[in-house]
Amino acid sequence: MKKIKGAGERKTLRGAGAVATAGLVIGALALAGTARADAPAKSAAHPPEPKPTVVLEHGAFADASSWNGVISRLRADGYPVVAAADPLRGPHSDATSLRALLGHIKGPKILVGHSYGGSVISEAAAYDTGVKALVYVAAFLPAPGESALELTNKFPGSTLPDALDPVNTTNPDGSQGTDLYIQQDKFRHQFAADVPRDEAALAAAGQRPVAQSALEEKATVAAWKTIPSWDVVTTRDLNIPAAAQRFMAARAHSHVTEVAASHSVAVSRPAVVTRVIEDAARTTR
Repeated sequence: MKKIKGAGERKTLRGAGAVATAGLVIGALALAGTARADAPAKSAAHPPEPKPTVVLEHGAFADASSWNGVISRLRADGYPVVAAADPLRGPHSDATSLRALLGHIKGPKILVGHSYGGSVISEAAAYDTGVKALVYVAAFLPAPGESALELTNKFPGSTLPDALDPVNTTNPDGSQGTDLYIQQDKFRHQFAADVPRDEAALAAAGQRPVAQSALEEKATVAAWKTIPSWDVVTTRDLNIPAAAQRFMAARAHSHVTEVAASHSVAVSRPAVVTRVIEDAARTTR
């Protein structure tokens, strides 16, 4: 038989329940206050790791503006970016110039090279512990003793020689040299077939020449032997045959992304190039 409590007993129980409930509320508020007080301390103890600086090195027949579409995307994603000016005089001297810039940048760095710029970053990154990854974009990855010209000719498919416009020059030491341009009326077909016609015409007019001797100069070191690398291989490239790009990427054990694009892939497909750079940056953090 269920016992029915008297009024006085019910009143006593209600009072005890109220006290217990109040105790639970106060305890919960105290815990919440402790959690809030602890949060800033934990955040200060474990600040977000800074993103590496992305250093972009353009190649022959281009300039730093060829990275504009990539730069805007990287910056939007919070990456510090520097687009270096490549003198295009020779891998060793150009790497010396780039290495001076790298020494000025604090913290971890990701080096990205397009075309001939790949030869430059391969030397500039050697022995630099701040460089965490190399990204090659339709680029050369020469081994010691190899030149860009040799690698281009290793496989059929390049139509660059017939599109060139050589200009005789006099070097600062008085010796004679040759600067190479791409003929403006052949520039889009040769270099940037998937870039809008007006944009390609502007690039043709503003192209930077490369010294012929730079394409013939042999590499002395290959940073890709010790630094992880990523490679964007362009399958519709008329400058560096896709077969040559695949050969170099396989030899370097690069993480490869193939894209049906022209040599000017950073302009025509900046989102793809940005994704590969950010993959490299995330993997090495």
